[in-house]
This record gives sequence, structure tokens and C-alpha cells, in this order.
Amino acid sequence: MKKNIFRLKKKQLVEIAQSLQTKVENGLKKDDTEVQCIPTFITPKTTAINGSATVLDLGGTNYRVAVVDFVKGKATIHPENGWKKDLSVMKSAGFTQDKLFQEQGDPIAEIKRDKEMPIGYCFSYPAESMPNGDAKLLRWTKGVDIKEMVGQPVGEPLLKYLNKKNKPKFTGIKVINDTVASLFAGLSDSSYDGYIGLIVGTGTNMATFVPAEKIKKLGKDSKVKGLVPINLESGNFNPPYLTVVDEKVDACSDAKGAQRFEKAISGMYLGEILKSVFPCDEFEERFDAQKLTSIMNYPDIHKKKYVDVAGWIYKRSAQLVAASLAGLVAVMVDHNPSIKKIRLVAEGSLFWSEYRKGKNYKDMVMEELDVLLAELGLEGVKVHVAKMENANLIGSAIAALS
Repeated sequence: MKKNIFRLKKKQLVEIAQSLQTKVENGLKKDDTEVQCIPTFITPKTTAINGSATVLDLGGTNYRVAVVDFVKGKATIHPENGWKKDLSVMKSAGFTQDKLFQEQGDPIAEIKRDKEMPIGYCFSYPAESMPNGDAKLLRWTKGVDIKEMVGQPVGEPLLKYLNKKNKPKFTGIKVINDTVASLFAGLSDSSYDGYIGLIVGTGTNMATFVPAEKIKKLGKDSKVKGLVPINLESGNFNPPYLTVVDEKVDACSDAKGAQRFEKAISGMYLGEILKSVFPCDEFEERFDAQKLTSIMNYPDIHKKKYVDVAGWIYKRSAQLVAASLAGLVAVMVDHNPSIKKIRLVAEGSLFWSEYRKGKNYKDMVMEELDVLLAELGLEGVKVHVAKMENANLIGSAIAALS
């Protein structure tokens, strides 16, 4: 490929940002939209957080269990980064809910607990928050498809299973998305006007707080007040200016037509984009963003055409993330014009990946974001990116104890 079909002009990126902004506002007005804007009915504590919670963190391929102790708002995690387990087996054909619960329950025996405590469950798949703090699974993503769980509560069945197997028992469970967990973790610094949680790893998503009165789909009689955590499910955003290669990747995917933004930018799909550019060449079956960045970082041992195209795909991914952030910032400022300083807690291996021969992914995103905010007339708004260790665990514990 001699021509860079993945190049996006500034004008195009502005249009992508404006498209996201429009679709977020639409998602706040009604259900079943492209960008769903799912309210989370948990109001996080920001001060006087005390107590202990067991935290379960189910991501795209990895699973973690830990106990998080809060003393005067300061979190301590046991073990330090959680007990980790590879759960890519959940992507295998015929995998069931019972098998998933068994896999999730096994590591809990490794965690020392001497008292009853609640569970904070970080569940990284599209789910609708319920008023009791549980969540109902809307659909699977990232190659998982356990059909009997779709449309059902995520937390309560798992809680019942765990309480049959464990003593001391668990007192309750609250389920939040990983992006909302990052959003909650960002509240540990209260000096900002606004907050965003961002995931750019195996998949992608964003979350922020929206004033309840701006969420029209809650209805006029809603008793929900104040700032409401919103899980955008922005991976399903279908941006303008995707390419014929993106169409090919989508057509070959398990969920044709869905998660178009995720398929253009996330770690699970960047390698598939490269493979689709060179359909007659042989690549490994599992070819993710880590392998794509390896081509970029070690150009001497790879074909120049692969190195060039990998760089184009990587840069476009960062630009699309910047455009989506710009669109979300525009929504936030439209709702509250006093917002000038935003804390962005970013999670995901792709977002923090390094490009040894050029600008790192995070730097590409933040530089492009500044340009786009200026183009949108928001140059007075500053977004400060933060990398928090164990943001998912801390944010989920805050949810459990709130």
C-alpha cells in the first residue's frame, strides 16, 4: 500500500468529534441509541471512605481479585496488584455461566478475609445499571458469547454462587463498568471541575458525570439528582471516515455492524486491520496491538511495507481517540460552561504503549486533543491525563463502599 488511506485531516477529525458529541446527546435523550450513555445508579463517596471490600475485575482476557482496605480515604490493596488469572478461556465455544462462576470463584480462596464485606465487581462489558447497584448484561464484546447471561443480572447470581462456597460470606455486590471504575478512581483528587474515565486496551470506552437534568431519558418524574456517572459505551460509535479496510475487518468479525469505533482503534483489532491490508501475506492468527507496535519498534527485522502501514494504523487510532475525547469535552462544557480543568484517568495497554521511533501513543492523543479543542472553541479547557495504578480496583471498592 503506497497511499496512506488511514490519514485523517484536521477538518475530518473535527467532524468526528462533532458526530460523537451529537450521538452522546442523543443517547442521553433516549434508549437503544448508537452511543447508549448508560446511567450508573451509584453515587460515589469522595470523602470519609472507610472499610473493606473484595474487588473482582473481569477484563477482556484477564481477571483479578483483591481486598481493598480504606482508612481515612487512603486505599491499601491486598495482594498489592491483585491475584491475577488468565480468563481467555471464556472466549471458547460452549463456555457457560457455571464455568465462568467457577473460574471466578477459585482465586477468592487465595485471598485472606476475616470478616464479612461487600463486593465491588468491575465488569468490562456493556451492562445496564440497576437501581440496586447490580447491572443487566446487554451484550458481550471482545470475542465472548455466553448466551444465557445476556439480559440477566450480572451480580446477584455470582453473589449467590460465591456465598455457597465461601466463609465469611459477602454482604452485597455492586457492579460497575471498568470505565466507570476509572472515573471513580479519578475522584481521589478533588481539585478538578470535571472527570473522564477512558479505556484504550483490548477494547475501548469512555465515562463521565452528567447532571441528572440533562439525562432526559430518566423521565420528568425521576428522583435521581446531582451528577450521574454515565457509561457511554463509546466503542459502538460509528464515526465518519472509516475506510474500505475497516469495512473488511467488520465484515469478518463476530458482530458485524457493531463496535465500529472499537474495531478501528482498540488493541484487539489493530493487528486485524494490518492483516486485512495484506490479505495474501501470512501472519499469526492472533495478531494484536502489541505485535503491531513490535513491528514499529523493530523495523530492521520487518518488511518496510509492514512498518509503514503499522505506523499509519497506530497514529490513526490515537487521532480517533483524541477526536472522541474532544467530542465528550464539548458535551461536558455545554452542560456546565464553568468547566476548565478536567482529570482524565486513562487505562489500557495501548494508551500507555511506547513507540521507540516516534511519539508515544499517549503523547499523540493529548497533542491532537489540544488542537481539536482549539478548533471547537474550547482552547480554555485543559485536560490532564493521569495514570493510576489499580484504578479499576480502587474505583470498584469505592462503588462497593458507597
